[in-house]
Amino acid sequence: MTRNGEEEVRTILVVDDEAGIRASLRGVLSDDGYRVVEAETAEAALGLLEEENPDLVLLDVLLPGMDGIALLKTLRSRESGVPVIMMSGHATIDTAVKATKLGAYDFLEKPLEPGRLSLSVENALEARSLRQENVALRARLKSAAVMVGDSEPMRVLYRQIAKAAPSSGRVLIFGESGTGKELVARAVHENSTRSDGPFIKVNCAAIPRDLIESELFGHEKGAFTGALERRRGRFELADGGTLFLDEVGDMSAETQAKLLRVLEEGEIERLGGGHPIPVNVRVISATNKDLRKEIDGGTFREDLFYRLSVIPISVPPLRDRPDDIPSLARHFLEIFSDEDEHGARTLTPESLTELRRASWPGNVRQLRNLIERLVIMTEGTEIGVSELAQASEERPVPAAGPESLRAAVETYEKDLIVRSLESKAWNVTEAAKVLNTDRANLHRKMRRYGIEKPE
Repeated sequence: MTRNGEEEVRTILVVDDEAGIRASLRGVLSDDGYRVVEAETAEAALGLLEEENPDLVLLDVLLPGMDGIALLKTLRSRESGVPVIMMSGHATIDTAVKATKLGAYDFLEKPLEPGRLSLSVENALEARSLRQENVALRARLKSAAVMVGDSEPMRVLYRQIAKAAPSSGRVLIFGESGTGKELVARAVHENSTRSDGPFIKVNCAAIPRDLIESELFGHEKGAFTGALERRRGRFELADGGTLFLDEVGDMSAETQAKLLRVLEEGEIERLGGGHPIPVNVRVISATNKDLRKEIDGGTFREDLFYRLSVIPISVPPLRDRPDDIPSLARHFLEIFSDEDEHGARTLTPESLTELRRASWPGNVRQLRNLIERLVIMTEGTEIGVSELAQASEERPVPAAGPESLRAAVETYEKDLIVRSLESKAWNVTEAAKVLNTDRANLHRKMRRYGIEKPE
């Protein structure tokens, strides 16, 4: 975790009345890179909680005065969100169950085994980070990442989401690239009973085939060359929430078989692991492929298709909803104008008419990128037809022939990548954000088209 470009040291509050135990814990935690503060009593811990704002609390059950269970109740009543790991040398099952029901992340028996302690602390902090990221994500979704449009195709889509969200059924989202399938997946999650849980995304097309299983299911230390430590997979990280498998049609046959087994049994096994791990995850998938054709061609499992597509949702392409283009354009214009130092921009009626006439092979993503480019390139406050033409700069369409469509799409894609890189001074990371793709995928596209930064 970083702050202002520097690594942020996590703070752990240790609450125990025995000085020897505090010293032992301080040694282990300091070696793991944490900052440790200590308290002998629950009352002293309450004061340190206000002063230090720790990232995690290690709390003994038996304390003089207020005991650990009472302090745990107090922390939960304040809704502080700080994870608590309970400790006890006289643990009983009843005490452990009580602490867990009150929200303790884990319950450790004394004497504490250093490896077990380190793993519990690491997992608790990771879970807290995911919760915080999820809250921040939902806050951003309310402003920037919202679905815009009131056309009939969009009203049908909204009704599909409203029916799918409250259920526990798996959802398979169909749609062309750039139509907003991830937004639909997030909307289903946000309106489900799992909305307080994590939303974890996996782009099956962007992760190399030899790494996808490790990403999904995790791995143990030494499971393969380069596996220097245990790593939890996306299924474990999504436990209690939603796992979004984007571009699921690009998944290898071997991974498809393992995914099917996880969906059937409700448990995963890390690579190199020897025991199953139960997971409670709702899977939402998306694809821009015709999976029926993939099944006929032998590249996608039919049994997996039926497991994933309990509830199918189809996202309309932008050409089928031209009435939404003006509102979408204004929406993106407002977002990018707020980020631009030159202030608000407006689109003339004539430019909006031109936008409605376009075919938009790249769908909403293409419109979004065009509006961002217009905000960057337009010096005045008004965007007219001439500014629109200058920002578009389409190359001539190749002569008709069997390869015309593919050639036209590739030409457009190459031009779009070059313009995005130029607009971001050839910063690949920033250009990838503009194109709404990941950095690795953009590098692959650049190699494919022979795009290099000019000298």
